[in-house]
Amino acid sequence: MSENLVLRHDHGRVRLLTLNDPERRNPLSDALADALEAELAAAERDPEVRAVVLTGAGKAFSAGADLAFLKRVRAETAEANLAHSQRLADLFLRVYTFPKPTLAAVNGPAVAGGAGLATACDLVVMDEAARIGYTEVKIGFVAALVGVLLVRAVGEKHARELLLGGDLVDAATAYRMGLVNRVAAAGESVDEALAWAARLAENAPSSLALTKQLLASFYGMGLEDALRYAAAAGAWIRQSEDLREGLDAFFEKRRPRF
Repeated sequence: MSENLVLRHDHGRVRLLTLNDPERRNPLSDALADALEAELAAAERDPEVRAVVLTGAGKAFSAGADLAFLKRVRAETAEANLAHSQRLADLFLRVYTFPKPTLAAVNGPAVAGGAGLATACDLVVMDEAARIGYTEVKIGFVAALVGVLLVRAVGEKHARELLLGGDLVDAATAYRMGLVNRVAAAGESVDEALAWAARLAENAPSSLALTKQLLASFYGMGLEDALRYAAAAGAWIRQSEDLREGLDAFFEKRRPRF
């Protein structure tokens, strides 16, 4: 079963990864997390893959917690619960720091950890009929891991509203908060995300990877440290083959061949 928990389809230079446990609304079980990490590793190794889109099979993006986990969580040891939390933290970090652009196509409900997975992506396209939220406080959990990502995405005030209320919000509200980048017509989030990813895939791979690295690093830096780091990155990229090709294409008035 685990080998089918994430489906892979290539659309040119864009790889679509579909969480495939629709009967359970694609929960972030350990098996699904392992399958997704394996697919991300394969996408990173493949030079033909320049961007990744994540979505969910069926009517949901991801319902978050695995029901089997919820049933046993109170009986688990502190060590087992920490290991489970760290497993999910590793997945979010993997998506957040993935060297190629990642887009979430939120085709249906994205709840708790499922909302966190979408938030970990670089960009989010949300179906106008979908809903998203961090519902952990409703049943006594804390949205600890997703909160780290959420504050970065929407700022503290919106994060407090979402995390303390624990309510699901519609696409228009999510867009207003900056939680999602675009709202797609009903049933079109995947197509819109694929088209957007294809445009990103035309850009220089090394520039995309370094830009993502810089954005992930700037948040915790002071102004002077960030500027020094940026200066070093800007100097390094000038030695890259991508820049050489980009400049050649610019002066030759042609499209670059990255």
